[in-house]
Amino acid sequence: DVQLVESGGGSVQTGGSLRLSCAPSGLSVSDSSMAWFRQSPGKEPEGVAAIRRDDLTAYTNSVKGRFTISKDNAENSLFLQMSNLKPEDTAMYYCAASHSFILTPRFYRFESSDYPYRGQGTQVTVS
Repeated sequence: DVQLVESGGGSVQTGGSLRLSCAPSGLSVSDSSMAWFRQSPGKEPEGVAAIRRDDLTAYTNSVKGRFTISKDNAENSLFLQMSNLKPEDTAMYYCAASHSFILTPRFYRFESSDYPYRGQGTQVTVS
């Protein structure tokens, strides 16, 4: 079974930084498509950033220049470095994964259905 465990969320002030981590089991980040999604109460899930096994990355427009997705194949971990955080970044952040190689341009659309595995989430609150 695939399990994804997120950590690193918390409460920060506007302009602050956080680094989220995701530790998968039953899946290798080096061979998978990985992504971060977020969801606020009453809103649909939103794809934030993604990285493919060929290290191609994608970001939603609102986080470009502020967030960086990365992975450590040796540690089998996924990260999301978030800087210059804004109140509108407040949400539950989820790590998501797929064994599939998601082709472009679909990779840039952050389709939830492309990532069948998802963690429990870690809360990020910016005030």
